[in-house]
Amino acid sequence: MRLVIDTDARTVTAERGGAREEHPLDSAAAFDLITEHWVTVGWTQKYAYGFTWLGRPIIQLPEDMIRIQEVLHRVKPDVIVETGVAHGGSLIYYASLCKATDKGRVIGVDIEIRPHNRAAIEAHPLAGYITLIEGSSTAPETVAQVKGLIRPGERVLVLLDSNHSKAHVRAELDLYAELVSPGSYIVATDGIMGALAGRPGSQPGWEWDNPTEAAREFQAANPQFTLEENTFAFNEGKIARHVTYWPSAYLRRAA
Repeated sequence: MRLVIDTDARTVTAERGGAREEHPLDSAAAFDLITEHWVTVGWTQKYAYGFTWLGRPIIQLPEDMIRIQEVLHRVKPDVIVETGVAHGGSLIYYASLCKATDKGRVIGVDIEIRPHNRAAIEAHPLAGYITLIEGSSTAPETVAQVKGLIRPGERVLVLLDSNHSKAHVRAELDLYAELVSPGSYIVATDGIMGALAGRPGSQPGWEWDNPTEAAREFQAANPQFTLEENTFAFNEGKIARHVTYWPSAYLRRAA
């Protein structure tokens, strides 16, 4: 795509695939076009690596965190399972929501929880809401540990944020989807990788080897799940598309 932003004429012009479109700069269509590039450039420049939550690096796009908060408020899970721990910021974020709503707890799974990250998470004031499991998220013994921490009748939501290859995410979907409660979600994060193919920092094959493709393939084989674009819980503005690193991420189990 060729994108021209003319601040004098106050227009945005996009050319791709032989088609040309021009929009007023101060329009929702222009915002969508600019955002499409802002998000991908932000990924390559590690924009999301500049935020913390209650003292821990979170490495997430802030809008995605606000949107998942809206989903958690609606679903009200008893247990939030997240694969991928890193510095623990997202675990702390979910734990803070559990504390704020006086409901829920968090299970974090990672193939390697580095000692300094484990120490920081376990020393955090919200550590009581978090259980850490070290092991491959797709190993039978790891999945069994997660299942063993969920009591009968508890409402469960799962987020997949570990290895983002299509094969790994598809395996996680197959293994963890059965834990998801009716009306709740399993979320395959960071599908933006598909739009980053060929850009700096990308890997060959990202156009097909990404979480979004895994989510689509899983849904096609599991009709009890619906692949949703997260809706606006509140919107008095003119923007109808999310700014997100998690496109086509939310798989909702039929109620």
